[in-house]
Amino acid sequence: MKNRKIRFYNILGDLVILTVSFLLMTIIKPAGMKVYIQSHYTFFLLLTFIWVIISIFNGKLEPGKIINMRTLLARVLSSNIVSISITALIMYSIREYTFSRAVVLGTALTSTMLELIFGTLYVTFQKATVQNPEATPLTEKELVEWTHPPGMSDVSPNPNFVEQLKKGASKEKAEAIASMINCTDSTNLYIISTAEAFNIMLLPEDKYTCIINLKAINSIKKLDDFLDVVNSKLSTYGTFLCCVETLEQRKRRLKRKLPFGLYYLYAPVDFTTRRVLPRLRWTRGIWNFITNNSNPPLSRAEALGRLCRAGFEIRSEKFAGNILCILSKRRSSPLHSNNSGYGMIIALPRVGRNGDIFNAYKLRTMHPYSEFIQDYVYTLHDLQQGGKMKYDFRITPWGRFCRRIWLDELPMIVNLFTGEMKLVGVRPLSKHYFDLYTDDMRRRRIQYKPGLIPPFYADMPKNLEEIQQSEARYLDAWDKNPRKTDIKYFLRSMINILFTHARSN
Repeated sequence: MKNRKIRFYNILGDLVILTVSFLLMTIIKPAGMKVYIQSHYTFFLLLTFIWVIISIFNGKLEPGKIINMRTLLARVLSSNIVSISITALIMYSIREYTFSRAVVLGTALTSTMLELIFGTLYVTFQKATVQNPEATPLTEKELVEWTHPPGMSDVSPNPNFVEQLKKGASKEKAEAIASMINCTDSTNLYIISTAEAFNIMLLPEDKYTCIINLKAINSIKKLDDFLDVVNSKLSTYGTFLCCVETLEQRKRRLKRKLPFGLYYLYAPVDFTTRRVLPRLRWTRGIWNFITNNSNPPLSRAEALGRLCRAGFEIRSEKFAGNILCILSKRRSSPLHSNNSGYGMIIALPRVGRNGDIFNAYKLRTMHPYSEFIQDYVYTLHDLQQGGKMKYDFRITPWGRFCRRIWLDELPMIVNLFTGEMKLVGVRPLSKHYFDLYTDDMRRRRIQYKPGLIPPFYADMPKNLEEIQQSEARYLDAWDKNPRKTDIKYFLRSMINILFTHARSN
């Protein structure tokens, strides 16, 4: 099934390239596009048919056949030369000499050039060395089950409690929730199924030791305000359990519900209206007006992040079907709510020179509210080779692509101009990551400005200890000769980035 989808997209992409090439050739001719489309459409249809057939049989469009530059050149050139040759032979055999050679040959040559350009980009990114790739690709459910294995924190479900929950939830959800909470006679418990904060506001403050909301938080309007109200009703270290349909589970549900072709037509529209418009500053107000301040679909990272922002600490996660149940404990009053809508450019607090905190500007590559669960992700997965978070589910697919080509780092040029950073230097760290360093290294690091290009790309260390050693070597050399050291590390980093395809994920 996966190979069929890839083959379908490859054929579609090849047809787009061929069509664009044909239209370009008709545009540059003096008579114009309208004339040449009418006179050359039979040639184009014939070429398109032969082009696709030969490409399929030659393996140009087959998944996994193009793996390097040699196979790219061999399959593209051989397929395209054979295709245009057969087309020319057929035209000659039927005595069709009226077609413009510029349009005929130009279409084939332009298509070949575009295929080689896009193919080169594809091969380049496929062969890029990703620092610290995940050991095995896990689905969201598998990742949750791996970090929260059955039996690790489960309690024996109370049959009476399960029956009570089943009045407002499915059997599967009721059993999952009952296995996550140890409810005793002394538990001051409140079970509700609501999307309205008003139903929580009526409760007495600081009274309940456990609140369970059986309604998925996807449907809750002004979710941050709702969670703040729940926080105020719980006693110190009180428990709150809620449910959410995550983005990944929503995607799977829609794929099962909609036919294959219809889903892929619907997905871009759904992404734009449900994920992009609510985040953009100039469209957020219109979207909120139309949807009555409803929340967009929530990723797992955003759901956990919103809970942590509201003063909760995540204790456990468990799937009940396609619904994720989250158990959290009240640990503090709610933190400041980000009302910016989480646009494309974000300002992240980083430890700078003299220990001062400054805002490092970056392109957003993580789901909203991800900054509130950095400790939680580190506790679950630790660090992978290269010093980044392992299995970091906070990063969006688009974000991973941006990180590979350093697009996310581009806004930090502003920090370069404001004098908070320099071109080459130790990486600006978050407070959590900074605290993972040794005391000596923390004291030394804050004596220097952080840089856009860190020593990491010159030495390519594999773990946190090696990263600290790499930075220490850089700082030792910088103390002796700052200019020479920065030039040396800049050149070494560029060589690794351009020629050994070093990437950060």
